[in-house]
Amino acid sequence: MDALLLQILNGLDKGSAYALIALGLTLIFGTLGVVNFAHGALFMIGAFVAVTVQRVLSLSYETVDPSQKDFLGNPLKVKTPYVESWFGPETGGMIIDWSVPIAIVFAIPIMVSVGFIMERGLIKYFYKRPHADQILVTFGLAIVLQEVVKYFYGANPIQTPAPDALNGVANVGAAFGMDIVYPVWRIVYFFFSVTIIAAIFSFLRFTTFGMVVRAGMADRETVGLLGINIDRRFTIMFGVAAAVAGLAGVMYTPINPPNYHMGMDFLVLSFVVVVVGGMGSLPGAVLAGFLLGILESFASTTWATTTLPGINQIIIYLVAIVVLLTRPRGLMGLKGVMED
Repeated sequence: MDALLLQILNGLDKGSAYALIALGLTLIFGTLGVVNFAHGALFMIGAFVAVTVQRVLSLSYETVDPSQKDFLGNPLKVKTPYVESWFGPETGGMIIDWSVPIAIVFAIPIMVSVGFIMERGLIKYFYKRPHADQILVTFGLAIVLQEVVKYFYGANPIQTPAPDALNGVANVGAAFGMDIVYPVWRIVYFFFSVTIIAAIFSFLRFTTFGMVVRAGMADRETVGLLGINIDRRFTIMFGVAAAVAGLAGVMYTPINPPNYHMGMDFLVLSFVVVVVGGMGSLPGAVLAGFLLGILESFASTTWATTTLPGINQIIIYLVAIVVLLTRPRGLMGLKGVMED
């Protein structure tokens, strides 16, 4: 039971990232009909927003401290972060320590702006083009973005630690009479993902803006005939989808140190998640994300990899094949989507 619960937790952890990225992908496809292969790059940009915020908050200046001397007896030069000199050592140190959560505040407007620029500057010219053209141009954009990040940040992963208060482990099995410890930040990431997913669904279901968007997803032409500028609302949804991917990247940095190709690593898996869940289905994307995350976790156990070597690398694709053979539209796919 201990091993079972641990693998479920690992699956929910992986599934959280898959579900968030797949949710953004489905939002873009469901509203604009665009297959966006640059969505993984948005996840990567969000991660490097966190890296940038941490570096900015850690900027420091050198001062001479007469109380400290080197082995020759000369006063030592000490680096003092600017935020510590402005807010004091205790408050300034806490701000630096909590740089990843603070990065969320900056990531939201940055990612929405990146989404607007991407949609208005490039994507809008491919609305009526074949999906193959959309895939080629957005995949090319993703390569350009990752090379830009590589140029400015280098090719090596960058350590971006979680706050000290959330950097330990918690005994999650105590409530069940078991002794199972699990990283606190991974638990935080799961609940953060659930909160974002719930917020998106609530926004689409309970707000007038969201209801119009859902109506536009179902029948764009009719909504336009009612005098509603549905294109503007869809552009906003592109920005929202970019923000969701960016926030997923920000919070994932303590789990997986950011590198320039992390977007591509998650992109293919996320598209598989979207296809398994059903193209255009938001609930399907979330369900498939958590389901495939759990399956991948169990396939990574020692027993599974010993019995079937390499199963952890292909389990998601095997499930995709089985689902598409039995349900070509995916688990919760909509009729008519991608059938023309």
